[in-house]
Amino acid sequence: MDWQTLTTQLFGAGHGITREGDFLHGEVTFDGEPLTVIGTTDHAPIGVQLALRQARAVLDTMTRHPGRAILLLIDTQGQQLRRRDELLGINRAMAHLGMTLDLARRRGHRVLGLVYDQALSGGFITSGLIADACDALPEAEIRVMRLPAMARVTKLPEAMLADLSESNPVFAPGVGNYVAMGGVRQLWQGDLAEALREALASAPTTDCRAQDGAARGGRKLAARVIQQVLDAA
Repeated sequence: MDWQTLTTQLFGAGHGITREGDFLHGEVTFDGEPLTVIGTTDHAPIGVQLALRQARAVLDTMTRHPGRAILLLIDTQGQQLRRRDELLGINRAMAHLGMTLDLARRRGHRVLGLVYDQALSGGFITSGLIADACDALPEAEIRVMRLPAMARVTKLPEAMLADLSESNPVFAPGVGNYVAMGGVRQLWQGDLAEALREALASAPTTDCRAQDGAARGGRKLAARVIQQVLDAA
């Protein structure tokens, strides 16, 4: 689904969200309450400039509208693979974006992510996966690493990883597998405005992804290991 169709279904034709390059931003009224919308489109690669623009929008919301909810619309191919961005410190820019979202949450802003098209790699890790909750549309595509790249990093045969992906969501792309692992809380289907209403009302304020992954059978050990570490602390 393209961003214009999505935002019209959520907020109506006069929503006021604007596009500047691959950057989406705006302030809308939803159920009588103001909501800041920040996002990306066209499978945007997240470089230094785009990461800092998103971070600036989060900081402006905290400064001008304390406590206002923030909706992140996610469509990204991951970090910008360009020498210029590497030399400018893309790792620090993306970390800055993640830290602004974490700070917003700590200051009482409800932060909700929605993967409406594509979410890959670091562009997803520093946005939707840092939100209070990250939801997705059923047709969205989510993955952190393709199997050929995973094979190069892990030094395991690609055929072995392909076999593992059939039974273990950790090795497999796809929005359904991220729901099973707890990374995506739920899928929005039917009335999208009603789905947003429910998501804002029920988004957790603590990180329960490991517990969700255990309950759904997608990450069977994470919650147990976390609890063991806490018990030993």
